[in-house]
Amino acid sequence: MALEYQNAYRQKRSGSVSYRQKLAVLKRMIVEYVHENAALVDELEEVEAKIIMRKEERNSVVAQEVQNAAKGGAPAPLAVNDVKKYKKKPSESSTSERRSSTSKPRRPSVKSNKKKYVQPVPVDSGGRPVFPIDLGRLIIHSLGEVVVDRSQFHSEEAIFPVGYVSTRIYGSLKDPTIKCIYTCKISEENGLPSFAIACDETTPEITGDTPDVCHSLLLQQINDALSLNVVSTRPRGNEFFGLTHPTVLHLLQSCTGTRKCINYKWTRFEVSKTAETSKDYNDAGLSFDYLQRSINMCKYKMAPDVLQKPSDFIDSI
Repeated sequence: MALEYQNAYRQKRSGSVSYRQKLAVLKRMIVEYVHENAALVDELEEVEAKIIMRKEERNSVVAQEVQNAAKGGAPAPLAVNDVKKYKKKPSESSTSERRSSTSKPRRPSVKSNKKKYVQPVPVDSGGRPVFPIDLGRLIIHSLGEVVVDRSQFHSEEAIFPVGYVSTRIYGSLKDPTIKCIYTCKISEENGLPSFAIACDETTPEITGDTPDVCHSLLLQQINDALSLNVVSTRPRGNEFFGLTHPTVLHLLQSCTGTRKCINYKWTRFEVSKTAETSKDYNDAGLSFDYLQRSINMCKYKMAPDVLQKPSDFIDSI
């Protein structure tokens, strides 16, 4: 009987020792996993920081390219030696431009002899438009003041009045599948026009020296938010701001002094109650609805076996 008790005691003691050894091994494994997890977290933070830096570099490159394109496709600055190598005599076109700049301002030309019809807008007793002006997906809050003595404040197709404010609905920068109100503004900075697009979120506004710069940066951020190229970054800044909307052009042409904008090509407008609304919103870069259509198509192409095929999906040949 005493021998049986001794054997049982020994087995119990050996079992407790093995459990202690297992517990020690588990503790060591936990410590190792904790250190490994901390190392992975540090590495992940470094990768995220690099991603943010690359996105900022890409945005700056896109902005520079759009600015160069808007200014006539000017290439990047050359080195001093390259400048001496490629330095040329002024061409005849440049001399003619200088001569024309010193001559008397020419009368604004007309884009087309064909009249364009626009819908009437509400006016007050003095004949001034009543704001805000609802143009469907575009709302004009202020026309601003036309600057006629500086050519930078107008182009052939649009006028850039200081104080101009418009809003439109587009995809959010945080989640492009959610609607967001964007405010487009034109101001003056150092004697030149400055353009800005601000959303009703806590994100910084997008600024640039042309509407195309702002619009291109906005579209790039939309793609970055989705990690997909759902929309082309080819800008349509004037359309996004509403500066080429027929009603806006008609109202700006009615402002005092607009005839002195020598670069702007005049358009013939006539007010008509039967005029059709503008139909230039079938673009994912301008319309929230078409942006959602593009998002759905891109997602379906990535996972056709999982997602339902969009009703308006067109297979590529």
